[in-house]
Amino acid sequence: MKIAVPDLITNSYFPAIAAVELGFCQAEGLDLTLEHIFPVPDAMAALRDGQLDFVAGSAHATLTAFPAWQGAKLTAALAQGMYWLLVLRADLTTTRGDVNAVKGRRIGAAPGVDLGLRRLLAEAGIDLTRDNVWIGPVPGTGQPGVSFGVTAAKALEEGIIDGFWANAMGAETAVRRGIGTIILDVRRGDTPAAARDYTFAALVTTDQTIAHAPEAVAAAVRAIVNTQRALKDNPGRATDVGKRLFPPAEAGMIAEVISRDLPFYDPTISEEAVRRMNQFAQDMGLLSGPVPYEQVVATGFRQLWTA
Repeated sequence: MKIAVPDLITNSYFPAIAAVELGFCQAEGLDLTLEHIFPVPDAMAALRDGQLDFVAGSAHATLTAFPAWQGAKLTAALAQGMYWLLVLRADLTTTRGDVNAVKGRRIGAAPGVDLGLRRLLAEAGIDLTRDNVWIGPVPGTGQPGVSFGVTAAKALEEGIIDGFWANAMGAETAVRRGIGTIILDVRRGDTPAAARDYTFAALVTTDQTIAHAPEAVAAAVRAIVNTQRALKDNPGRATDVGKRLFPPAEAGMIAEVISRDLPFYDPTISEEAVRRMNQFAQDMGLLSGPVPYEQVVATGFRQLWTA
């Protein structure tokens, strides 16, 4: 079976990556091959077309390939909350939490991921046209094996963009190089507070896979839960994964980045989280109206979240 992530050199989907690389899938009898498909809408399209069995990606992005939640479901959360950060050039005069700092700036963001930033800025009173804010792709991020966040940090250093909206690995890279400053991290209390619940990282599969291979789906969920617990017990195991898959610099920082994410490692998908995510999806034109929890979440596997 195959699982895809839209970014490989990242903390965002790390429980899924580590579940494969640290042997937790194999321990559950699941032979899972890891693939990198960017951007996340393309990964969801591959899932829809039967090229994949699972996607570890942004929960809301499922709707780009499965309108109205028809044909796919979330099986577990990889982590709680919207996990992207806003980083601006370090030489700009900015203050943490000051959304107005984006005015007149060029911000790099991946397709699908950009929706979170667009909604956040709108909720904060920023009008992209009036305030001359450009949000778009970062050159070079569509190449196989490329990390969006790390590549965005490089583009920031080269002056191609003024900032980026990406994962904590990209943010950490920019901060350590002295080229970027974190402006917003809504998962850790920056406002607007509502943005924290726009989306979250999730393990997604199709209704067809659930129907025809429920034991494999259950094995995948158990592997994710066990990986989250193992990383909580020993975040240093993330380095083992990093050494196999990441460039040396990123391999050296992944354990520290993951250690900061551990409070969000909870596989539970609550009804409130689904309601708020679906409201975000409606606000962004991905969904026309409310959808029942049972249509979004594979409830038959919920007991595994706490097993």
